[in-house]
Amino acid sequence: MTSNRTQSPASEHPAAAARAGFPWHHFSMRFSSTPRGARLARRLAGERLGAWGVPYGSDAHDALVLIAAELSSNAVRHGHVSGRDFRLRLTAEGATIRVEVTDTRGERLPAPADGPLLDQDGGRGLLLVAALSDRWGWYPSPDGPGKTVWAVSEVQRP
Repeated sequence: MTSNRTQSPASEHPAAAARAGFPWHHFSMRFSSTPRGARLARRLAGERLGAWGVPYGSDAHDALVLIAAELSSNAVRHGHVSGRDFRLRLTAEGATIRVEVTDTRGERLPAPADGPLLDQDGGRGLLLVAALSDRWGWYPSPDGPGKTVWAVSEVQRP
């Protein structure tokens, strides 16, 4: 006796359905530690997220692209070492998307500003990252000198 199932395996188990947001995806690329490199990293992050099913113009897409842009910009502005690139890494697994940016300057550690910065031109980037992500942090680069700043967001597929 054969049966025609209309349910997917993920719909049979609630735990599997909760993890079924995205298949596993990974993107990693090095960029020149210049404003142009940071712009290119932002654009490619947006393109990758769209290709992975995070729709352009959605709140999740806009937030993740802004996170990638801020971390890339910080790598250029605060983590620049002449002649060395920074790396953008995006990972999607289940409903979790992780943005990582690695630079080669390990002595300048990230810390969000303590108070309002209304009269300053900069210093809000990590405040934005903290507000737009579910969690963020940093760790020393495993590949040599430098650090990796990361942010994680839980995204529901449309």
